[in-house]
Amino acid sequence: MSSRTDDASAKGAQRLRLLFVDDEAPIRMVMGDELEQIGHDVTVCEGGQEAIDALSENAYDAVITDLKMPGIDGWGVIEHINKQKIETDIIISTGHGGIEDAIRAIRSGAYDFLRKPYKIVEIANVLNRVAAKRSLENRAMALETELQSVRGKTQLIGETEPMQRVKTLVERIAPTDSSVLILGETGTGKEVVARSIHEHSSRSKMPFVAVNCGALPDNLVESELFGHKKGAFTGAETPRKGLIEVANGGTLFLDELGELDKSMQVKMLRFLESGEVRRVGENESFNVDVRVVCATNRNLQDMVAEGSFREDLFFRVNTFEIRLPSLRERKDDIHELALFLIARCTKRASVRRDLISPKAVEMMRSHDWAGNVRELANAVEHAVILSGGQTIEPEHLPGSVSRKAGSSDKPFLVTNFTHPLTLREIEEEVIMQTLEKYNGDKPQTSDELGIALKTLYNKLNQYQNHDQADAA
Repeated sequence: MSSRTDDASAKGAQRLRLLFVDDEAPIRMVMGDELEQIGHDVTVCEGGQEAIDALSENAYDAVITDLKMPGIDGWGVIEHINKQKIETDIIISTGHGGIEDAIRAIRSGAYDFLRKPYKIVEIANVLNRVAAKRSLENRAMALETELQSVRGKTQLIGETEPMQRVKTLVERIAPTDSSVLILGETGTGKEVVARSIHEHSSRSKMPFVAVNCGALPDNLVESELFGHKKGAFTGAETPRKGLIEVANGGTLFLDELGELDKSMQVKMLRFLESGEVRRVGENESFNVDVRVVCATNRNLQDMVAEGSFREDLFFRVNTFEIRLPSLRERKDDIHELALFLIARCTKRASVRRDLISPKAVEMMRSHDWAGNVRELANAVEHAVILSGGQTIEPEHLPGSVSRKAGSSDKPFLVTNFTHPLTLREIEEEVIMQTLEKYNGDKPQTSDELGIALKTLYNKLNQYQNHDQADAA
C-alpha cells in the first residue's frame, strides 16, 4: 500500500463514520491512522464476524472491507448488510479480485471496488463521493420535514424601526457560526428569521431543518432528534437518522425550546457542547456539524429562576439574542405585510397596493392582533376568498378584525348541555372551542388559554384516545 500523498483531493472530505475490515494487522494499523488523518471516525475489525457484531451495535456511513478473510469473508459481510437492509455504502478493498469479483460486487450493491495496493488519495476520493451522496440524501430528508411548499428567498417584511433593528442583527449574525436565540410572541415570524439567518450564511446550500420541540411526543423526542438503531425500542423496526444528523452541514432550528423536559435539556446541552450525537440504542457517538438557532415565546430566564429550564443550557443557546416585535408594535408595517401575504396565498409575485381599501387598512391597523403575523395571514386569506380577488373592503375581513373596538368575543357555551358537566368535560369544551376560534391554530390556542403548547398537544391526544375508547 502506498503512503499518503499531499494531493488536495485527499483532504476536505465531510466527516464520515467508517468501518474498516481487513485480516492483516499492518493494513488495519496504517489505514486506521490514515483515515483518521483525513478527517474520518474509524472503527477497525480483523474479520467478518467482528464486523457483523459492530454493525449490529452502531451505524456507519461506509464499510471498507477486504474480500478474502478467514471465517466469514467480505462476501459474508456484504450479504449480512443486504439481508439486514443496513443503510451504509460498501467499498471493497482487495488484492485478489478480478473483473468477475468487481462485477459481482457492484451487483451486490457495492459502491466502489479498489485493488490493492492503492494510494490513500484514491480511497479519499471515493470517500469524498460518499460524503457528497450522503449530503444530498440529508438534504432530501430535510425537504421532507418542510411543512410549506417550495418558495423563493425568505423575506423580512417591514420598514418600521423595530423591524430595521431585526434586519440589522440578522445581517450581522448570519455570516458567523454563533448560536442564536430568537425571542417573540407566537406568530411573530421566528422561523422566518431563522430561515433568513440560514440563507445569508455560508451554510445556505446545506439543509435547514426546523423542529417544533413542543409538538414532539415525550416518548419520541430523543429518537426524533438523535435517531435510533434497529430494535432500540418497541416499534423501531429499522434504523433511523435523527433530525440533528439530517441537518449535518446546515442549520438546525429548535422552535419552542422551552417545551423540552429536563432530561432532554441535559442531552441537548451535551450535544451543543461536544457536537457529538449518539443514536438511541447505540454505544458509539459521532460528530455532527450544525449551526443551532433556537426560538421560544416563553421567558427562559423566569423558567431558570423557577427551576424548569437549565441555566447552563440557557447560557449556551443565548450567545446572540434577537427579539422580534409583536405586530401591534409595528402597525405601520401591516399594509405591506398584508400585500405580501395576499401575493403568497394567491401565488403571485406581487399585488397592487390598492387591492386593500384605505378603510380596510385602517381597520387592520386598529386591531390588536394577538396572534401577530400568523393571525394576519389567516385574516388575509379569509378576505381574499370573500372578495373574490377584488378590492378587499372592511366587510371581507373576519369578524374578529372588523368587530368594533371594545366588543367582547362570544362567551364559551359550556352550560348548553342536557346533563351536568364534569371538570374534564368543561376543560375539553373550552379547549375545543378555543381551537375552533383560531381555526385549529394550536400555538394561538395555547397562548389564549395560558397553557404550554406541549400541554395542549397532550390534552388533545387524551381526548382522542378517550373518544376511541368510548367508540370501542
